[in-house]
Amino acid sequence: GAPSCSGSRSVPFDFERGRSESSGDEDDDDEDEEEEEVEEEMEGDTRARFGTDDGELDSDDDRERMINLTELTPYILCSICKGYFIDATTITECLHTFCKSCIVRHFYYSNRCPKCNIVVHQTQPLYNIRLDRQLQDIVYKLVVNLEEREKKQMHDFYKERGLEVPKPAVPQPVPPSRGRPRKVLGSVFRIPPELDISILLEFIGANEGTGNFKPLEKKFVRVSGEATIGHVEKFLRRKMDLDPACQVDIICGDHLLEHYQTLREIRQVIGESAVQDGLLVLHYGLVVSPL
Repeated sequence: GAPSCSGSRSVPFDFERGRSESSGDEDDDDEDEEEEEVEEEMEGDTRARFGTDDGELDSDDDRERMINLTELTPYILCSICKGYFIDATTITECLHTFCKSCIVRHFYYSNRCPKCNIVVHQTQPLYNIRLDRQLQDIVYKLVVNLEEREKKQMHDFYKERGLEVPKPAVPQPVPPSRGRPRKVLGSVFRIPPELDISILLEFIGANEGTGNFKPLEKKFVRVSGEATIGHVEKFLRRKMDLDPACQVDIICGDHLLEHYQTLREIRQVIGESAVQDGLLVLHYGLVVSPL
């Protein structure tokens, strides 16, 4: 006999002798094998359940799962332009968010939220919106190359028109103060103090022969108290494209107003009967000028 790998001689196994020796323990071995199989199946289920091969729990990194961008799309899309948020801006009254350019353009025609129809502000809805920089950072991290594309488009826009490209705003350091820090929320737009009168322009009709005219798109206006009825008439003529032969009558309460009267004087003279929810209500009608 040739030597084996361990260097010792190989001894032939006596099958009959081994069978006779193990015949008495055959039933016990079968039961042990069945128990081992059950344990292996249970361990396999545990590993499959927790996603491991050794039966141990996953770490925090292993538990994270990949999700499709489409699952988050409803939360990062502007309902006006149907695109991803750019300069995400939130209405403070209802907390609905839109692109800044979209909501500013919308408020030129309406003072209501485009999503829930709540009145944002009677005269200046832009006063009740805030930039949401945290949400915008999230959008830029979720959508690949979105921030780079927007920066390039803005750069090309200004360069094509020969304008200076605006530099990004750098947050100013806040000086240390004693006590609990206060968080100050700044609005996107600030109303100049000289615009102290808010007016509501209500259309009361037009006589036949006044010609074609465009309806007034924005009936809430904030102006200086020194503005006169003549200024209001010029505003109406320009916005409605009125024919020069068309006459504009402006009424406050039961008073037909003159061109020289200022809005502050009208509010003081007529009093609370001319004011509705803090607005000076002016009614205007169109008639044909007499020949």
